[in-house]
Amino acid sequence: MKKTKTFFDKAIALAAAGAELYQRGWVPATSGNFSLRLDSDSALVTASGKHKGQLGPTDFIAVDFEGAALSDGKPSAETLLHTALYRRFADLGAVLHCHSATATILSRLHASDGKITLRDYELLKAFPNIDSHATSVDIPIFANTQDIAELAIEVDQYLQEYPACPGYLIEGHGLYCWGQTLNDCLRHLEALEFMLDCELEMHRLRR
Repeated sequence: MKKTKTFFDKAIALAAAGAELYQRGWVPATSGNFSLRLDSDSALVTASGKHKGQLGPTDFIAVDFEGAALSDGKPSAETLLHTALYRRFADLGAVLHCHSATATILSRLHASDGKITLRDYELLKAFPNIDSHATSVDIPIFANTQDIAELAIEVDQYLQEYPACPGYLIEGHGLYCWGQTLNDCLRHLEALEFMLDCELEMHRLRR
């Protein structure tokens, strides 16, 4: 695939997002991965092993929705977790995966529950089709595995049943969220991280 202006514009936008998320402490070392939809059949994803606070336009790979590289380089090992989302939701434009300490800790604390329920937070209104705090949203927790293809299928089956889900956790690993645009996705990520911070602090206070 020829790297077009759209490719580089999206790469620059994702690199800027990566720098911001690194400054927040949500993608330490080379953790995390990001993507943006390119068209109906392909997406731009971070290359494998890149420091997310130091990304440049050449640190992104075009892939098809089967995870195969369409441009030079090696895409993230978790590419299938991104492309499964683009296949599932035709209007999806961006996916962000971070490894904040809060998300990682809570994914372990609640692993046996299989989910974290966010209830009565004003910030729930950051998600589509929610206009009141008087509601709840489940964030599922999936077991960590190196079999990314199998995990992608498991997540997709969950989202087939619960399509309004705004994100999910992988135990001991981190958080995935998505949105129609990169700005939407960043808003969802910030809202989720805030509410997860609150959940962790309440866990501490209850002890």
